[in-house]
Amino acid sequence: MENSQKIVRNCLLLLLLFLTCSVRGQIPNERWSTDQAWKWYNENPWICGFNYIPANAINYTAMWDKTSFSPEVIERELALAETTGFNTVRVVLQFIVWEDDPKYFDQVFGDFLSICKSHKMKVIPALFDDCVFGTNVDPTLGKQPEPFDGWYAWAWSPSPGHTMVADSTTWFRLEKYVKNVIGTFKNESSVLTWDLYNEPNDKSLPLVKKVFKWAREVDPTQPVTICIFGNPELTKTIAVNSDIITFHNYSPKEDVEKTILSLKQYKRPIICTEWLNRPLGSTVESVLPVFSGEKVGCLHWGLVNGKTQTNLPWGHRPGDGPYNRIWQHDLYTSDFKMYSPYELELFKKTISGSKLLKVIK
Repeated sequence: MENSQKIVRNCLLLLLLFLTCSVRGQIPNERWSTDQAWKWYNENPWICGFNYIPANAINYTAMWDKTSFSPEVIERELALAETTGFNTVRVVLQFIVWEDDPKYFDQVFGDFLSICKSHKMKVIPALFDDCVFGTNVDPTLGKQPEPFDGWYAWAWSPSPGHTMVADSTTWFRLEKYVKNVIGTFKNESSVLTWDLYNEPNDKSLPLVKKVFKWAREVDPTQPVTICIFGNPELTKTIAVNSDIITFHNYSPKEDVEKTILSLKQYKRPIICTEWLNRPLGSTVESVLPVFSGEKVGCLHWGLVNGKTQTNLPWGHRPGDGPYNRIWQHDLYTSDFKMYSPYELELFKKTISGSKLLKVIK
């Protein structure tokens, strides 16, 4: 009799847990339903923003590190962005800064979120990043190198670094990072979605699977995603585990249109989290109308040009001589002059008119 009562009590507890989660619209540790993903998407304005790194930071380690975190710079630059109406900011976090001092990192990231909120912007944090544009495959703490004039993002610092990505015996440290950061900010309204891994390379597939698992165990109120990227197996893993579909595209509008059409097969909200490469034909005047017409969210690369030198084209090296041609990325010079007033006006008009857009499922 006593065992029967225990079974009934446990069943009732499980039922209560299920009903509680159903009210929230989410079953713990599972991918969001398509209905839940669309409900989330339609509760937000059309997402239009930019990938952000302060002009005085040469990489994302510098953005967050104790030696160089600059809230006053961030405040000035985001105030500038607010004048155009941008509503979303995407940034890459840095594992080694968190591991060095988790309390410090939580504080500065919280400060960053507060600054964004004061300028009516939500944040897409990316926890990991495999990108390298120079010679450093692993990040280092402390004061970062100065720019190598003429080299696009030469001191870029991946997170956590290629050595740790390849060494699964270190991943218990990465698990703590993922669960601490997402757990601390899992209910923060200014976090739009968690972008778990920026452009993972093909060797990162095992870690990608783990990161999805760790994030699900935290059960954030925000959706989780990784941009569609890499070989077929990596792409499939990302697509079937992401709550919303994100992608990168630096090509002309015809390719963007084909990509969006292809991604509609997943029947989930779509956001392009990286675009804008003027020399390759990814321009504001041609591509922005595609995103707005489809109500696909979009975040171009760059705000104020600075130490990363992302006005240069990929692959540009100091020996190539001075670069005075069309900028690849960014909207403002380091002294806040508009690169193209026409582009900024087009952004402003498109964002202000976005309430008239219709979601296409």
